[in-house]
Amino acid sequence: MSYPAENVGRNYESIREFGDRDSSVRRSFENGGIKAGATHAARLAYQVLSRRKVAEEGAARLARVLTAFDLTALGVGSTLGVGVYVLAGDVAKNYAGPAVVISFLLAAVASVFAGLCYAEFGARVPKAGSAYVYSYVCVGEFIAFIIGWNLILEYIIGAASVVKALSEYLDSLLNKAISSHLEAALPIDSPHLADYPDVFAFSVIMAFSVALSFGVKESTKFNNVCTAINLCVVLFVIVSGSLKADTSNWRIPESEVPKDEGRSYGTGGFAPYGLAGIIRGAAVCFYGFIGFDCVATAGEEARRPQRSIPAAVAGSLLVVFLAYCGVSCVLTLVLPYYLQDEKAPFPFVYDRLGWPWAKYAVSVGAICALCSSLMGAVFPLPRIIYAMASDGLLFRWLGRVNEKYQTPLVGTITAGFLTGTLAMIFKLEQLIHMMSIGTLLAYSMVASCVLLLRYEASPQRAGAERAAPSRRTATTVTVLVTLYGVWCFLMMWCVNSYGDRVLEGHGGYTALLLLATALVVATLCCISRQPVSEKKLAFSVPLVPWLPGLSILINVYLMLNLDYMTWVRFGVWIVAGLVIYFSYGMWNSTERRRTMDSIQLADQIIDGHTALLNHSGLTHALG
Repeated sequence: MSYPAENVGRNYESIREFGDRDSSVRRSFENGGIKAGATHAARLAYQVLSRRKVAEEGAARLARVLTAFDLTALGVGSTLGVGVYVLAGDVAKNYAGPAVVISFLLAAVASVFAGLCYAEFGARVPKAGSAYVYSYVCVGEFIAFIIGWNLILEYIIGAASVVKALSEYLDSLLNKAISSHLEAALPIDSPHLADYPDVFAFSVIMAFSVALSFGVKESTKFNNVCTAINLCVVLFVIVSGSLKADTSNWRIPESEVPKDEGRSYGTGGFAPYGLAGIIRGAAVCFYGFIGFDCVATAGEEARRPQRSIPAAVAGSLLVVFLAYCGVSCVLTLVLPYYLQDEKAPFPFVYDRLGWPWAKYAVSVGAICALCSSLMGAVFPLPRIIYAMASDGLLFRWLGRVNEKYQTPLVGTITAGFLTGTLAMIFKLEQLIHMMSIGTLLAYSMVASCVLLLRYEASPQRAGAERAAPSRRTATTVTVLVTLYGVWCFLMMWCVNSYGDRVLEGHGGYTALLLLATALVVATLCCISRQPVSEKKLAFSVPLVPWLPGLSILINVYLMLNLDYMTWVRFGVWIVAGLVIYFSYGMWNSTERRRTMDSIQLADQIIDGHTALLNHSGLTHALG
């Protein structure tokens, strides 16, 4: 990553102030009192925490071997996992009925918004690290560390939950042979841990980690095969199910809907749970599209990242949506929505059709889907660690690249060991509770970064018809984006807490929601009036700031729907990360070292000028 040399002279004063921060803060306290000293200390702390990278591409240390097809297969494999075999039945039965198709469409649109933002940053910053690097480039070091630390948690839990699901799926096919033997030999008596150490899950995750360590290209070939099998099985489900499709299952009258005690299956028809059910179903379906962001982590290993990453993001989302749409149509056309099995819909449907042989074909697809999902979760984890370790925010030995295989060998094995340990000792339900909050926060940060970079300060071009963004307008946009996040939380909190009362016509709650909505719209209008950067990119998000703003709004809504304990566990993880950052990362940051090197260079320049002036003055005096 390169840095313009002229910045050294221009930023000399601020660099010197940073280098002499202890004495300058002391002088502020002595000359201006507590208020002046505290203000000066806060300003210096902000300078340290907001150190930023330059969004330029440098020489890649990782092997550039991945094509657009490889990246698309990686995105499809990591996104179209076990969810396609479970999610459609669950949402159809419990949330939306046959209108699950619309729920998937709404979720796909929301995912496209986030995907477009990722694609623009993939074109801007083709470096390993995904949202971590994006935040480092745009917002600053501290926020970037929080995002990166958060992504580590999400990928660890994601990989651990997938391999745990794979272990339990195979165990069920083998009539509990794995669990019964391990529970008898190595029982664990703790309500907070699994009933037995899942050695099989640990072995699988380590095998995947070793495979990734010895070559990305070879590993993606295996992923491509698993993804192809998965897509073939999905196609088989769609074709075979369409032979038994009955459109009357989308027009079931309310009189034929069963009335179970304590359970309502809605009013029948295409949308038995109404618009509210479709929206709740879309919130659930959204998590079925999580995973495409792993494409962005391969920026340093893509052959033409500025073009291949946007194409792979868009292609993977399109393939995944078509698969979900086709599968959900078939399920609800073959069998009434209230008869669906939410845990294993396909084997149940084929048993009802009298095709028991078909469920074994589906089992093969499910295993391949789990392997692809595992690959998609394991692949980005060491690359996030590599990016952070290379920047000095994590221990640097985690980012060492093996010269022979050109992969972060130590980081990959370490991440695999940690992931395998979690999968071995925790239950599946304990792992999946933390799956979403970090991903949604990362999506929101990337969308915010798109807004900030699109309005960043840039020099006025000769002959330009419109004004270029200045430092003042860029600061204005930063403040507006911050306020926009606050208004989004206020608006979505009103929707979550008082949505029913607003629909009932309560004036006070309706006024509060209208006020929050007006603030959201007004802030976006103010942002849209600011001058836009004219930097040309291979791909740019259209309709800025509206599309990134809508992406942030949706992500905030989904985050506010998470349970209380998820936020508590998230807080514990963040506290652990803060200890690492303030004790190690802040002092060993590559950006800090660059700043200190600039101080030394500036001192040498000043000393040279001073010596030259003294010499000239002495010569003049002697003359």
